[in-house]
Parts: sequence; structure tokens; C-alpha cells
Amino acid sequence: MGPAPAVAEVRFAVRKALATLTGPADGPGRPLVLVACSGGPDSLALAAAVAHEAPKAGLAAGGVTVDHQLQPGSAGQAARVTRALAGLGLDPVRTETVTADGPGGPEASARAARYRALDGAADRLGAVAVLLGHTLDDQAETVLLGLARGSGARSLAGMAPRSGRYLRPLLGVRRAVTVAACAAEGLAAWADPHNTDPAYTRVRVRDHALPALAEALGPGVAEALARTADLLRADNDVLDALAVAEKERLTDADGALDAAGLAALPEAIRTRVLHQAAAAAGCPRGALSARHVASLAGLVTGWHGQRWADLPGGIRGERLYGKLLFTAPARAEQADGTANAEGAGGRD
Repeated sequence: MGPAPAVAEVRFAVRKALATLTGPADGPGRPLVLVACSGGPDSLALAAAVAHEAPKAGLAAGGVTVDHQLQPGSAGQAARVTRALAGLGLDPVRTETVTADGPGGPEASARAARYRALDGAADRLGAVAVLLGHTLDDQAETVLLGLARGSGARSLAGMAPRSGRYLRPLLGVRRAVTVAACAAEGLAAWADPHNTDPAYTRVRVRDHALPALAEALGPGVAEALARTADLLRADNDVLDALAVAEKERLTDADGALDAAGLAALPEAIRTRVLHQAAAAAGCPRGALSARHVASLAGLVTGWHGQRWADLPGGIRGERLYGKLLFTAPARAEQADGTANAEGAGGRD
């Protein structure tokens, strides 16, 4: 008798994701993949599937859990997760302890700290990939959040199945399937209280917005949102590639962008160039909103001698003598003082 249907579905999704990482059939030196696991049903079902599928793909498999220290007893929960991962046969298994005190609120700072920890663990262990347990439901929530925030095609494209070293094998799998897979395999999944706390926007989307849409529009809303993400991602990838080429063409040796050249670009390309340039200058991508990019665009297409645009991360975008510069405040003030000494007012 084969595995339960839910277990088989999760394993099949993992098998497809691992196929691009296939290593030698056996022996030392097999490429290592890591599963990021919180102990919840999604990542625990993923860990069990990776433990089963990785050896058949010629891969070694380990696990990492991140203790964000946001709840009492978090260290004990992390210890339980590492025991569960080791019990599945994953090796090595590590706990990474972080402090989520960065910019952007608790959700954004915890996410940033988590990815830094996962990157660090992957680097130290020499992992070729880190697998994440995001499901189709997570994708639908992400798209709906992006739509509500007016964040544009990049946000509506949701999460990619692969982003650098990160793989998301379960983006086509419903959350109910991972819960059923854990039950079928006798895995005791952790119920994170943050996942039911209405103080978090994503929880309100999960518990109220998506069910309301399903009631109003009928079943299949989550799947439709996920399909929308797939379609938009393909379009967005092409536009991003065009923007990269234009950014390189318009950037001078000092890293400044030609304002006239930017103004001549189609808006869809220009906004992407500005977003890429701001991120390259040090703006946190998660905090860089459409409003920030619009303020930069105003320096290009609506120029009337206005001053700079303040951006996340303490970065300033400023137009000087026909160039768009990105500087930190101290450097920006130095440039401002130099220009004033030359007698410039609204400078272009």
C-alpha cells in the first residue's frame, strides 16, 4: 500500500523541486539541501517529504529552525523542532537564534532576521538550496495583500518557486493537504499562536478576507489568486530584465542615472529602473513602496526644482545637474553644500 494521498501529493511536489538539484546516487560529497522548519504543519510536512525524497535524488538533507525570541518558551519550541527534524533522519540540524528588532514593524523585521539566519546557516553548511514551506494559501494571501496595498505587478506576482538558493516546492499545494499529511504520518505539528493573532494583517486576510471572497465569489478564489501570481510573474520577469539593461545603459561611472534618459523610457520600465537603483543604493526592498518610487519619478518626469526624495534606510534620491543620485544623508548634505557653494538653487 502506498502513502496517504496527502503525503503523496507533498512528496511529488518536493520530488519535482529537487529534480534540478540531483547529485550522485550515493556516497560522500552529496549536495546538501536544508529545510527551514518552524514546526508548523506546512514546514513539517515539507521536512518529512524532503527526508524521504532527497536520498533518492542523490542529495543530503538537513534542517534549520529559527528562534525569533518573540514568545515565552521559544527556545524550548526550537529544541522540539530540532528533535523532530533529527527524528525524520535529517542531518545536520541546527537552531539559529535571532533578534527581530529591525525596521518595518514586527512582521518585516522578523522576516528579515529569519532570512539572514537561513543565509548564514546555508553558507556555513555549504547548502546548495534552502527549502521553504509556503503553500498555495500563503501565495493567495500574498497576492491579496499586494493588491490591497497597491504595490504593483511585482507584489502581485507573489512568491517565486525559486529565488536564488530558496525553493518553495509547495506553492501548488493547499494548506489543508499539509495538515492532512502530518496527521497521516503521525507528526505533531506546532500551532504558532501568532498565526491566529488578529493583530497581524496576514492573519486577518487568512481568517476574514479570503473566506469572505470565497463566500461572495464561490470556491476557487485562492487558486485563482495563485494563477494570477504565476501569470504576472512571467510578465514581470521580462520587464525586470529590460529594466536591468536600461539601468546599466543610463548609469554613469559615478553611479548616477541620466534624468533625460529615464524620462524617455516607458513608465513600466522607468519605475522598475528607479526601484532597482534605490534598492542597489541600500533601500530595504520590503520597505520601498510605490509611493517612494513615485517620489523619485517626480524628480524625472515632474521636475520643477524640488528638493530630494527621502527613501527607506536613510537613503536620499536627488536630482543634480541632470543626474539622479542616491546618497546617504551625510553624503547628500555634503553634495548639497558643495552645490550651494557653486551658487545652485533648484539644480539641474
